[in-house]
Amino acid sequence: MDSHNEAVASIAAQVQQFHDRQQPFRIYHGSTNSTRESQHSASNTINTAHLNHVLSVDRDRKTITVEPNVPMDDLVHAALAEGLLPLVVMEFPGITAGGGFSGTSGESSSFRHGFFDATVNRIEIVLANGQVRSASQHTESEQELFWAAASAFGTMGVVTLLEIQCKEAKPYVSLTYHSTSSMADAMHVFKTTTAAPETEYLDGIIFSPTHIVICAGHLVDSPPPNTPIQRFTRPHDPWFYLHAQRTAKPTTHCIPVQDYLFRYDRGAFWTGRYAYSYFLTPFNRITRYLLDTFMHTRVMYHALHASGLSKQHIIQDVAIPYKHTPQFLTWLSDPQNFAAYPIWLCPLHHANGLMARGAESSPHTSLHTDNPDDDGDCLMNFGIWAPSRHGRNIPAFIAQNRRIESKVQELGGKKWLYAHAYYTEEEFWAIYDKPRYDRLRAKYGAAYLPDLYQKVRVHLIPGGEGGWVGWVKRAVWETWPVCGLYGVWRAWWGGEYYLKRN
Repeated sequence: MDSHNEAVASIAAQVQQFHDRQQPFRIYHGSTNSTRESQHSASNTINTAHLNHVLSVDRDRKTITVEPNVPMDDLVHAALAEGLLPLVVMEFPGITAGGGFSGTSGESSSFRHGFFDATVNRIEIVLANGQVRSASQHTESEQELFWAAASAFGTMGVVTLLEIQCKEAKPYVSLTYHSTSSMADAMHVFKTTTAAPETEYLDGIIFSPTHIVICAGHLVDSPPPNTPIQRFTRPHDPWFYLHAQRTAKPTTHCIPVQDYLFRYDRGAFWTGRYAYSYFLTPFNRITRYLLDTFMHTRVMYHALHASGLSKQHIIQDVAIPYKHTPQFLTWLSDPQNFAAYPIWLCPLHHANGLMARGAESSPHTSLHTDNPDDDGDCLMNFGIWAPSRHGRNIPAFIAQNRRIESKVQELGGKKWLYAHAYYTEEEFWAIYDKPRYDRLRAKYGAAYLPDLYQKVRVHLIPGGEGGWVGWVKRAVWETWPVCGLYGVWRAWWGGEYYLKRN
């Protein structure tokens, strides 16, 4: 802990200097799974990339204490070494513990345990005035600060340590695939499997409005009799979504636990297939095997940021109350709105976590409906990720994103702010409780930092050179396949996957 404390003291001193000057700063983590454009510079940044160590594992208390830039694969590896498993593990191995806490993250165990931040016992945070504080969600006097920092995207200070809850690990997940023919039938399966106490993992994939596969699993010590073992992390293994798509009736496979937890890494769910389309490359088992190195999320996110192609893709995660899920899918199926498949489904339980607390804790991200239905605090995450039909038609692309935001709001849902946010400032603060958020920021010395809206909004006025020189540069850059090739080149030479592997 000595080296950790020294690193935190150094960060606190830097933050103190920014506070003394009342100069806003941003936090550089070294990597990101957000699709927002970076606004870092050498003069406005606190570097926390070196805070990437597992500090301790407490077998008796079933906890693991880590620095914020510990990625999910390292977190799982360290926990499994002690026979433990974090309660919620995000599906991409490069997502960090700090990113999961400071953003809004859920996965297929979130229908039981809530969002990732609900599984964090306590944090250490450098407040925006340079003061180092500890905050626990279980200590009444510290709960306000804890939940103010959760999902605040760094606008309350710099999180430097997290103690995360775990459970007993087992080596396999027994996963059953249920194929359904409508959203109503899928919701029935979701509710039935949720009611079964043995279910520990639950998500689904919409392949079309009449083909929806629900995946329900639980941990096991060994494969049940006559249950085949299926893996998803090796180059010759199938991509998970393709494997799930082929199941026509209830089928059960046994999956090594790490293969299950990171089953969507290869291909980044299914978005990797769009790279094949972009480069006019056949999409089959042979090409997926040969290009496997490029199809891991660490490399793909690096390429996405470098290429700028995210500006032509719909990348949204939204949570919809259970009762409105059939209506929302019907709306999405209109080509003017989305009409691209697959779509991810992930049921969420937020009664014990951040999103159920409303104005009592984290007003800027609390999610509630004015007319709760019989499903209470149950929400369904829709992961809608695909190239926009409008391509480089920027006004139409923005309008499409804004229609999605408006529809989600109309149905009493919320969207995750890791992605593109096109709200006006007035619209944004009509959704989130700005007066309480501002009071919390003033109380903890963070009022001089960029606020949540400033942090997550899309800047609609492009920068760069003007005149004919700027026009020529943009025209060349946006011409197929220049930006894509540049993204691949950057991923090849600088992708985080290579840095981690080597």
